[in-house]
Amino acid sequence: MSLARWTLNGTTQFANEEDDDMAGTVLQHVITPPGGGSVAGSTDDLVAGVRQAIGTRAGWARTAELVAGQLRAYLPDPDLLTPEQQLGHPDRPAGHVLHAEPDGTFSILGLVWRPGQSTRIHDHITWCVVGVLQGVEHEDLYDVDLNLIGTRENHVGEVSGFAPPGDIHRIRNTGTRTAISLHIYGTDITRIGSSARRYYN
Repeated sequence: MSLARWTLNGTTQFANEEDDDMAGTVLQHVITPPGGGSVAGSTDDLVAGVRQAIGTRAGWARTAELVAGQLRAYLPDPDLLTPEQQLGHPDRPAGHVLHAEPDGTFSILGLVWRPGQSTRIHDHITWCVVGVLQGVEHEDLYDVDLNLIGTRENHVGEVSGFAPPGDIHRIRNTGTRTAISLHIYGTDITRIGSSARRYYN
């Protein structure tokens, strides 16, 4: 089985319509849970669009594609986060939960990456869609043997999505400006604590 990954501004790189059940591991980001910090903007239209996409009950790859379309249509600006949240965390990428669907089907997070910050190499427990709101996010893609198979520079306005398996990657802020992105996961991150299934480094 292969990874479904694409950008809505570009071409399909991989495609997969099969689902996998996977369990979570440990916390990937510093999380501000709902009620744990104020949110500056509204995600109402985006939330409604994601609900509509998920309501099609498609496979993971198709669902991620549909959700990516909704995120592109309703991609907010960085002011969705408060000025304090936009500062990030000095030690690691900071995540702020903007919405967690009551039935656990998806959650929306704003992630803030100071220059030089990076995730570990990891894969995921579910589909994910990402839109860049500020700065540039560098993404490295790996095969199961951790050979580097591709790189991407994700700029403001670009939306990408993927679905396991084969979704091993690392995200880094290689620029000089703080990067901010919106991540939508096909699960409730506040319940399971992480989008990562496994870390490889």
